[in-house]
Amino acid sequence: MPRIGTGRPPGGRMSEQQRHEVTVRESGNGRFGQVVTVGRHVFGADEHEAMGGLDTGPDPFELVMAGLGACTTMTIRMYAARKNWPLDDVSVVVRQMKVVTAEGKPLRDRFIRRITLSGALDAGQRARLIEIADHCPVSKLLTAGAEVTAVDAEGTGA
Repeated sequence: MPRIGTGRPPGGRMSEQQRHEVTVRESGNGRFGQVVTVGRHVFGADEHEAMGGLDTGPDPFELVMAGLGACTTMTIRMYAARKNWPLDDVSVVVRQMKVVTAEGKPLRDRFIRRITLSGALDAGQRARLIEIADHCPVSKLLTAGAEVTAVDAEGTGA
């Protein structure tokens, strides 16, 4: 099993395909422990104890929320830098909620981002940076939806 942490791929460089590929396999640590490899980064994922896991890493929904939060802060940072605005720090807390019908049936998921901006920003700059959060690629992906398919790795199309 690979060590959890950061390493370099053989040869030290990644192909373009590897940059857009994530590999997940069971770690053998409990029922749901996983080893996630993203380029040169290796870390764990798991389910919470209440779900039968050992809680050795974030669960799948937390990983989605982490991606949304990271993309949001990076997008805000890039925009503020391009405008040369005095943004000292940006942080995001992402919360997931279930939206239900009047009868209580699940309708969809909702992600709420609470964004904290630090720096000598005026009200207009702050408002624009909050608007820019919706332009992050992960936010766009979650809002628009994506086609997700499964193929047998031993078959064609893998």
